[in-house]
Amino acid sequence: MTLLGDVPPGWEDNPAAWPKRIRLIILALGGLCVASYLTLYQLGVLESVWDPFFPAGSPEVLHLLEPIPDAALGALAYVTEIVLSLIGGDDRWRTGPWTVLALGLVIACGAAVSVLLVIVQAFVVGAWCTLCLISSFLSFAIFGFGVEEPLAALQHLGRVRAQGGSVWSALRGMENRDA
Repeated sequence: MTLLGDVPPGWEDNPAAWPKRIRLIILALGGLCVASYLTLYQLGVLESVWDPFFPAGSPEVLHLLEPIPDAALGALAYVTEIVLSLIGGDDRWRTGPWTVLALGLVIACGAAVSVLLVIVQAFVVGAWCTLCLISSFLSFAIFGFGVEEPLAALQHLGRVRAQGGSVWSALRGMENRDA
């Protein structure tokens, strides 16, 4: 149940509602599984990586930054998305904007890295990795589903500033002028 105060002014629904956040968490869990699997391959724990469409290309893509297991950074990003999604209640865009903005930064970086990953596969390596593409798709989906909440938090901070309040206090959830 969403309370009226949980819906940002001018919005039809609450971008921080649990059903929306659970959808993001499920996508991030899927991404975490993919990234963890690829990390195990990059660390040498697994001898080969499953790839139904590009079996010859995956090793080329996955060894591009060797010895750095870059898939581990993806796993860390997915864990961060999950943790930040679990913090706060339905009104966290107003009561804890720092959390929402941190989530926005992580999902925006994930989407940007995904674009870079696809470009690198196409134009630098000249090979493809199915699980890498799945991870990119998941990051795009997470961004698409999660971008509304940081926008609501930024709008809240803008309203607080316009009303003469402290943005720093509002960022920590200590000032709710439009509640």
